[in-house]
Amino acid sequence: MEKFRIRSASPIDYTMRTIGGKWKPSILFLISVDINRFGLLRKGVFGISKQMLTKQLRELEADGLITRKIYAEIPPRVEYFITEKGNSIFPIIESMHNWGVQYMKFDDKGNVI
Repeated sequence: MEKFRIRSASPIDYTMRTIGGKWKPSILFLISVDINRFGLLRKGVFGISKQMLTKQLRELEADGLITRKIYAEIPPRVEYFITEKGNSIFPIIESMHNWGVQYMKFDDKGNVI
């Protein structure tokens, strides 16, 4: 019983809950390079639905990695920005990128294998 508590409270589990999953690292990367509006993010993250993008953005905001700024315009405009806490996660994302570059392989048609 004690081992389960220690494991569930580990720093690695916390990090994975914060940035893990299929979409969050890509969303954070796009926001960091000024692709920070909902429509552009949706186009930039291949295969994500509107509902999933909304959910992921809300989770990133709740975890303090991004902030949302709403502009009082017609139509309303919303932009997302990386916070200081969000910037601190980029060494991890950069390491993930570098690992992928090193080990990613493609077939003759350019598909990832």
